[in-house]
Amino acid sequence: MTDDLVFGWRTALLLVAFIQLLLIAAALTRPLENRASNRTLAALLVVLAGIVTPWMIGFAGFYDRWRWLSFVPVSITLAVAPLFWLYVHALLKGHWPDRAKRHLFPALAQFAYLAICFLALPLPLKNEWLARQGPAYQLITGLGVMAGLTGYGLAIARMITRYRAELPQQVADAERYALGWLGQAMAALFVLLAVWTIFGVWDFVAPLGYRGLMGLYVAIAAIALFLGVQGLRHADRRFPMPEVPPTDNQTRDWAALGQAWAATTRNQRWHTDPDLSLALLARRLGTNTGYLSRALNEGLGMNFATFVGRLRCETVADAIAAGRSDDLLDLALEAGFSSKASFNRAFRAEYGCTPSTYRQRHVSKGE
Repeated sequence: MTDDLVFGWRTALLLVAFIQLLLIAAALTRPLENRASNRTLAALLVVLAGIVTPWMIGFAGFYDRWRWLSFVPVSITLAVAPLFWLYVHALLKGHWPDRAKRHLFPALAQFAYLAICFLALPLPLKNEWLARQGPAYQLITGLGVMAGLTGYGLAIARMITRYRAELPQQVADAERYALGWLGQAMAALFVLLAVWTIFGVWDFVAPLGYRGLMGLYVAIAAIALFLGVQGLRHADRRFPMPEVPPTDNQTRDWAALGQAWAATTRNQRWHTDPDLSLALLARRLGTNTGYLSRALNEGLGMNFATFVGRLRCETVADAIAAGRSDDLLDLALEAGFSSKASFNRAFRAEYGCTPSTYRQRHVSKGE
């Protein structure tokens, strides 16, 4: 019979991805850190799972057996791009932007249209309308997806670029804050755009049919799983939020303040704290982030990352000069560096040579 259910490899493949996406989405609702971004990513994964659902059940024969399933409102493709943008915004800023829900209006309109067709149309009219409106609906939503992924993708790229530029003003070691993950997420978005565009244009020029579009939905599932797994791995990773400095019309000697606060930081060895941030150091110094940032930038001529890196390099250099024979990486970790790469880069910038070369020079001088 033509309406028999068939559990083939296509259904099995999409079903495995579907279940994993829902499990990851559920797990993302639990972490307390980055709550807004994690829940936004969970919503995105649910949307992506919904997009593959019609193909998953269609290959199994659900629509042949239960024809009333036409227009079931689970494939809300217009929600992908704005949710992706909202996820990155919440990750970097700690919250959704003002009036964020308006970005989801196209997706809500798509859901409402499918829901009305699904619930209100009788079966004979539903099947007739499905055949009539199908090409136009696919064209409109396809163009909407491509435009959304392009526009929001560019907005995400600009947001990440600004964040990369601002981060050294807030923390000492930017590598600890998963900037690599942000780059990967952005790359995944543009890969999704490329795949969706290729299949959309191909299907428009030479219709691929139900089976021909399988590759698109496998790609969507694969990219969704990548985002889910990597997002879950970074669910508890802290992302410093840039603070707005207070206005100050008074004339201050920023150079004197910078030197005084640098001396205090050095004497208290606060720079050896691997979790030191601009906000934490400001609290310890009894000031605010705006004043501390100006004292470093205007008074000492460096950003926060350079300031802390210099103090940490001086600590390692002092240990080498004192004759300590500890492994250089141990000295770096003791001084507050979080990795060998960040230590070598900061040390070379400060002293013009690698730490090992610096030690060799001091050993030869001692001899």
